[in-house]
Formats: sequence, structure tokens, C-alpha cells
Amino acid sequence: TCKYRPNYPYKGFTDLMQARAWVLSFVTWYNQVHRHSGIQFVTPQARHEGKDHAILENRKVVYEKARLVNPRRWTGQTRNWNRIERVWLNPDNNQMLNH
Repeated sequence: TCKYRPNYPYKGFTDLMQARAWVLSFVTWYNQVHRHSGIQFVTPQARHEGKDHAILENRKVVYEKARLVNPRRWTGQTRNWNRIERVWLNPDNNQMLNH
């Protein structure tokens, strides 16, 4: 994930302090700014703090209102904004099949 960031230092770091600063910046962005597709486009921090419930409910309302205003925009239902309850890093096949 790190190497796909636009500011990834492909030429390396000049010293340990620069490396630590970059990693801290990356981790902050990844957890507090980046919206993850695997958890319905909320940040890990919002999910960890339980704020994702309200965010996802609000998205449902916004999408339904938009659909009522302009129904031709959708050929079917709006996006599913239901909370994904179980999330794994690198799930194995048994986890995916049993949940």
C-alpha cells in the first residue's frame, strides 16, 4: 500500500528520522483520511470509533433523496450502504465462506 502513494520515496530516505516522519504521515492518512472500500468507504478511525453507523445511515438518506429527485439516474437500487460487520486482513477461503 505504501508504494502506491504519490509521495512514496522511491529513492529512499536520507536518515531514520525522515523515514519515521514519512511513515507517521502515511499511517495518519491511511487511518484518518483514506476511505476504505472494504468497509463501505469510511475511514478505519471512523469505524473504530463507531462513527461509521451514522455515516452509513446518512449516506442511505442522501442517496434515496437524490434518487427521488432524479430517478432516471438510477436503473435499479442505490448503492448498498449497509455496514459490513466482519472485516479481515488477508482472509482465507474458510473465513469468506463461513461468514
